[in-house]
Amino acid sequence: MRRSICYCEPKSALAGSSQTRRFVFIPSHNLPAKTKLLFDMQSDGRDIEWEVPNTDMKMGKNTIWMELPNEKKVVATCVGEQDNPAKFEFTLPSEVLEGENLIITIGDTSEEPTPSNGNKAQNYIQRRRPFLLYIDIKGKRDYKESESFHLDVKGNKLHNIKIIAPSMLSKNQRFDVVVRFEDCYGNLTGNAENNSLIELSYDQLRENLNWKLFIPETGFITLPNLYFNEPGVYKFKLTDTNSGKVYFSAPIKCFQETPNQIYWGLLHGESQRYDTLDNIESALRYFRDDKSLQFFSTSNFESEDETKNDQWKTIANQVADFNEDERFSTLLGFQWLGSIPSEGLRHIIYAKDSKPILRKKDTKSNSIKKIYKSHSPKELISIPSFSMAKGLHYNFESYTPEFERVVEIYNGWGSSECSESEGNLRPIKSQNNVVEIGDGSIRNALAQNMRFGFVAGGLDDRGIYEDFYSSDQQQYSAGLTAIVAPEHTRDSMIQALYNRSTYATTGERMVVAFFIAGASMGQELSTYAKPGLMYNRHISGFIAGTCDLEEIQIIRNGTLIHTIKPESTYYFELAYDDSTPFEDIAFKPTQEDQVPYIYYYLRVIQKDGHVAWSSPIWVDQITTKPPEPVKPVKK
Repeated sequence: MRRSICYCEPKSALAGSSQTRRFVFIPSHNLPAKTKLLFDMQSDGRDIEWEVPNTDMKMGKNTIWMELPNEKKVVATCVGEQDNPAKFEFTLPSEVLEGENLIITIGDTSEEPTPSNGNKAQNYIQRRRPFLLYIDIKGKRDYKESESFHLDVKGNKLHNIKIIAPSMLSKNQRFDVVVRFEDCYGNLTGNAENNSLIELSYDQLRENLNWKLFIPETGFITLPNLYFNEPGVYKFKLTDTNSGKVYFSAPIKCFQETPNQIYWGLLHGESQRYDTLDNIESALRYFRDDKSLQFFSTSNFESEDETKNDQWKTIANQVADFNEDERFSTLLGFQWLGSIPSEGLRHIIYAKDSKPILRKKDTKSNSIKKIYKSHSPKELISIPSFSMAKGLHYNFESYTPEFERVVEIYNGWGSSECSESEGNLRPIKSQNNVVEIGDGSIRNALAQNMRFGFVAGGLDDRGIYEDFYSSDQQQYSAGLTAIVAPEHTRDSMIQALYNRSTYATTGERMVVAFFIAGASMGQELSTYAKPGLMYNRHISGFIAGTCDLEEIQIIRNGTLIHTIKPESTYYFELAYDDSTPFEDIAFKPTQEDQVPYIYYYLRVIQKDGHVAWSSPIWVDQITTKPPEPVKPVKK
């Protein structure tokens, strides 16, 4: 049986490029007059998706129409819905015979079309990107099976070179470097000038490392088994010999020996490219391979309207399948919105696979206290999120330290560190939507002796965030979370979160280390163990930015006490003594079981505006020896 023929002219498109495109359909049987054809471009109209054309032939550009075999043009009617506006219907004015050409054209209506008046392709690469054509010869819009056009979307011209390398390692520790050649949309591309060569070197250059790399068709190359034979701070440097443009990796801190590594990932966030609800497998591959993340947690909303039971099962199965030690740690999590302001919004992450989604409508999980009561701290971590967003905020009334080990200080919609008047660098802002409220300030919670480390979220367009993109809500860059841990395993990631061994950035892979008297981020010190802390707290650390540093700020008890302005450098070693008497600055206890305490954290600002927040360190005034833990009696 003869089949219809569908093909595209041209057969491929460069990501984000504009062009006039033709979709040629040759039917395998006669199409009578009044036959209806529905052309579905499968685009939701977002900036990253295929541009939705108009139907007005007088517009002259980005227009869709159909051309009959007799060269007459048929005007399209847009029949798209809100989530898929790129659906267009045509009605044949006369019969089209088997083997004749029907051509759907999108772009410039003039006889000499120009690219600028064409139709813009999607911003991401895709092999055999489908366009669907439904046909109803009875003209009753009874559309069933579809014909398919396929078009390859390829990477555009080389725009950026990204170098993926570890952020922290030991002397002589072997590691691999991945070099990604990307277009302006972040797609892999081999579309570069002929004979392009890339020179690779790094700071503190060894004479025997000065390589020249060709740009492969695949768009990436792996450089295996590299190492540094001296401690220091390094950046790989790539130079395009044609353009002279220079690219740098994120900084790498090499120690004589270190038990820990820095692992980068996203706990709360969504991909603009792939929906984790409808296409979790592609989303996980995207975060692992394209974004080079080392861990990722799902964060779909618990509501059954948002996440159905079968979808949750698919998500849980994929999270289990993708978890791979030393490569990509996956965590199963969901967002739960409780009573405002006593419970607020939080991201709940399981430590193990195949766990149920806890729905607010269910009696056993309709309050955060019930969730905590039915689980142990080893089973899940609860992360308060977006706590300063008015109407969605959390006043930390139900704070439970065993479960709330870290807090989301930042996501792509703003920071909950403090109010804008108190120095918030990326406040939650809008004229007509969500604004900040002081009740959810993280600094206020820290001042009430609530102790948590800091993590960052990315961008989100689900649940409570659904309308943010189409409103005037202030949008910032997607954040990243750094986990400092000894191993790249799921268990190690969960343990580091529990230990508050984390820090947050606005998206750049900045290396941040922060110590007080030998204690690192997230830890607690006591004046009983170290009496000298009553008189002096020696603060040390180091910061390595992805570009030159603007400011390093030391925050004590919510107040900026010291600012350092490094001069034209991306690396700085921190040393500062806080000699203010402990009694003069400590928070006084408000309950009998509490003691006076001080907390410190760092806020780092780069010249490009990106920010990092270290997790706090606490110093407690303890004058007597803490009681020994009770040992079990042997029988």
